Amino acid sequence: MEKAVQLKVRKDLDSSQQLNIIKLKGSLIAKGYTEIIHIVDQDEEFHINSFQTPAAYKNEVHDFIAAFISKENLEDTITLCKG
Repeated sequence: MEKAVQLKVRKDLDSSQQLNIIKLKGSLIAKGYTEIIHIVDQDEEFHINSFQTPAAYKNEVHDFIAAFISKENLEDTITLCKG
């Protein structure tokens, strides 16, 4: 069974933040955690990026995303939604 993963991403980003968000999404796909990431508007400030991943990868995906956010100093840019 697949599990949904959601990320809340700030819309107003500088070029460095945009590049890091693209790197994160590319890494998620390259590592085989997902094949596609969906983007919808939440409100004026945020997008919601969501994807399905096999249940066996859910904890690994969460750990990977948390480490990436910390490494790239994106704490104010992207949030892993609990779910």
